[in-house]
Amino acid sequence: MEVSVLNIKGQDTGRKVILDDAVYGIEPNDHAIYLDVRLFLANQRQGTAKAKERSEVSGSTRKLGRQKGGGGARRGDINSPVLVGGGRVFGPQPRDYGFKLNKKVRRLARKSALSYKAQENAIVVVEDFTFEAPKTKNIVEVINNLKVDGKKVLFVLPGADKAVYLSARNIERAKVMAAAALNTYKVLDADVLVLTEGAISVIGENLNK
Repeated sequence: MEVSVLNIKGQDTGRKVILDDAVYGIEPNDHAIYLDVRLFLANQRQGTAKAKERSEVSGSTRKLGRQKGGGGARRGDINSPVLVGGGRVFGPQPRDYGFKLNKKVRRLARKSALSYKAQENAIVVVEDFTFEAPKTKNIVEVINNLKVDGKKVLFVLPGADKAVYLSARNIERAKVMAAAALNTYKVLDADVLVLTEGAISVIGENLNK
């Protein structure tokens, strides 16, 4: 698949890049996408919810009444879950919600997401760029020049670029990330992918291992 390379002014440079069919032209696998998105969302959870169990509640350990014959449920000390203010039975504990997903499945999911974007003609390729200093005005001009304003845009750069990242930070519908950190959720969440030439090379190297 050939795509024209634009500059940040939105002008055609006269050059074209070939998007590898092994990355951008496969038959998308929806189940792999589902698993990878589920893993991404699971990893966003803090997992810090915590309830006190019987042994952790502050209170006397004196037995309140006889074991049998009281007419009610057995209860020991005042920390019993049977009583108001007692510990909680099987309450939430700090945990990691992540799970294991094979690298091949994750690569397949990213290829599938990129293939969907290619099918939708939602990929714009620009030559590598950077800014001398962080300015929101600069990235707004790029978005307007590329005619992607009003859409959720994901800029994918070859590596971390602080000036570009800070320039886009205040724009709600624009995100910037390095190609090595590209994930299925971010690709699908964007309306348009703006890939730099250098980013295409990095993505190809990472997904064709």
